[in-house]
Amino acid sequence: MSKTQDTLKHVAENLRKRITTGDSVAQVLRSDELRALYAEIPTLPADERAAFGKQVNQLKTELEELGAEQTEKEDRRPIDVTAPFDVNTTEQKRPHLLPSNYGSQHPIPAEISDMIDIFYRMGFNVSESRQIDDDYHMFESLNFPDDHPARDHYDTFMSEEGFIAPAHTSTMQNRVLQEYKHVLADGEDIRVVIPDRVFRNEDLDATHEHTFYQLEGVVVGKNIHTGNLVATLQTYMSQYFKQELNTKIQPFYFPFTEPSFEFAVQRPDFLRKDDSEEQKWLELGGCGMIHPNVLSHANIDPNIYTGFAWGFGIERLVMMKYGIEDIRHFESAKLDFLRQF
Repeated sequence: MSKTQDTLKHVAENLRKRITTGDSVAQVLRSDELRALYAEIPTLPADERAAFGKQVNQLKTELEELGAEQTEKEDRRPIDVTAPFDVNTTEQKRPHLLPSNYGSQHPIPAEISDMIDIFYRMGFNVSESRQIDDDYHMFESLNFPDDHPARDHYDTFMSEEGFIAPAHTSTMQNRVLQEYKHVLADGEDIRVVIPDRVFRNEDLDATHEHTFYQLEGVVVGKNIHTGNLVATLQTYMSQYFKQELNTKIQPFYFPFTEPSFEFAVQRPDFLRKDDSEEQKWLELGGCGMIHPNVLSHANIDPNIYTGFAWGFGIERLVMMKYGIEDIRHFESAKLDFLRQF
């Protein structure tokens, strides 16, 4: 056997093996090995070219036929991984599927969507939080002292490796300040809201859950002051409850704001039982002017820029809006509860 015939035999065996082990016919027919065989034809003596060319063409035809046989043996059609049954399921065996109009959106994401829409119209961007975080973003970047009670494992969910389940959406403050600080150079303000899940070591009752949703707000710019904070919260609450409502603040303490406040909103008419002072206000969450140390951690000069932040529980607002008496209903999967929405 000549060297040329030996090469042809070796290439043929290799290409047949490639098809039977999974390579497509198209890949094999474009292979360098087959191209080399065609390229060799002009280099042969004139009396050998025709015979060798015929053999190469026969090999190509053989490979095409072999590929067709492999396709018949294996169903290579695209698979829809989202389908509730595979391509071989008969009509008789396919499950009965409910029409899409039988379902509905869970009230929490539905209300979050409405909340975000209000903040969009107020000029805010939206950022998502995360389900696991680290000590720096959870505590250090937010000016928590080393002995703060929130760092205690009994208060915050922590893994043995030191990872933390965020207890507040404030864990994103440093990240959003870093991400958006470039707008400050253009004379614009940083305006971001962060709605997402948080986790706390809580005893469960009608108003407390270990896993719930919180909405964080962050605003930073030049000449930002407490009046801007109150006006922002008042505008949002009035839009959400579809009634002009007043907001008030009173001194409090948070490590990441200075001064810090608790804020309360005027109780909407549909929630007020009488005209007493006790029925006039609803405490909703914490807020304050962002601590200079928090701005410095994000490489924002606190001598030039100021800002404010706030946070409140999303479920609490939804419970107020719809008269829901127990926060545990949201995770109960009870259809009689969900169908109200």
